[in-house]
Amino acid sequence: MRVAVYDRPGPAADVLRVETRPDPAPGRGEVLVRVVASGVNPSDVKTRAAWMKTPKDFPRTIPHSDGAGVVEGVGAGVDPARIGERVWLWNAQWGRPDGTAAELCALPAPQAVPLPDALSFEEGACIGIPARTGWVAAMEGLPAPGRRLLVQGAGAVGLAAVAVAAEAGAEVIAVASPDRAEAVRAAGAAHVVPRGEGLPEALAELTRGEGVHHVVEVDFGANWRADVAALAPNGSIAAYSSTSAPNFELSYYAFAQKAARVRMLQVYLLAPEEVAACHAALAPLLAARAVPLPVAATFPLDRIAEAHEMQERGRPLGNVVVRPGGDPAA
Repeated sequence: MRVAVYDRPGPAADVLRVETRPDPAPGRGEVLVRVVASGVNPSDVKTRAAWMKTPKDFPRTIPHSDGAGVVEGVGAGVDPARIGERVWLWNAQWGRPDGTAAELCALPAPQAVPLPDALSFEEGACIGIPARTGWVAAMEGLPAPGRRLLVQGAGAVGLAAVAVAAEAGAEVIAVASPDRAEAVRAAGAAHVVPRGEGLPEALAELTRGEGVHHVVEVDFGANWRADVAALAPNGSIAAYSSTSAPNFELSYYAFAQKAARVRMLQVYLLAPEEVAACHAALAPLLAARAVPLPVAATFPLDRIAEAHEMQERGRPLGNVVVRPGGDPAA
């Protein structure tokens, strides 16, 4: 099979290469998936670049945790009826060297989830990190009719968070640049406000001074002041990244005076019961195409470095996807 690999951290064009390897065989409890689409997430490019100087875990890595394809084989203990099933993949490269940037991927059977017929493989490659993070980050605030959520950011995760919160009946306020306002409204936001110096005043006016019950946060270090100012008493914040300010100081009493709850969300480390709840809740939403899964660009495997570079430049409206091979026969 053809795979993309790197054996040292560095710029995408310098370290990523495509090579041929023997086909893997599924072990006990595993499925073998013919990968049609492989999602490129910010965490994938950060890992490859050793962002934050994190040590490399494996001598040689096939990148990417998300993907979609067709089950081609099963290991012992897995129902053979799964062969031919369309699936989306999650955590493929978490804690192991072999991710989805390959024509074939063997991984534990629960990490290959049935892909609704309504979704393409490219869209399926956008579920594992973006859609699941959006669902968990929004549901951390238990959205329901009468609840008010603030979503900071309008990328793939933000759009998913807006959609699942709105679907649950919450009033969603999204912070987004003008070029993304239409996409955020289409996802279900009741209000869209631009980022800038006037944000606290705009949020206070929209909430009639009552604040928001929950915040979904994409860049906690940069936005925590606006978040806590907008928060109602006993409100909560789910932060899933802090890229522009990974190390920062915050005011304990600003949060304490709101009795605020803050969760640093790491989608790779969800508890089993949270994974089960997330997947069960997402299944009908995905089948109904109620969660946005925008694909910004698709690249062949030979151009994986370009895909990483596009993700690193930031601000693609949607996910970047790599196609390791052609469409499967199944």
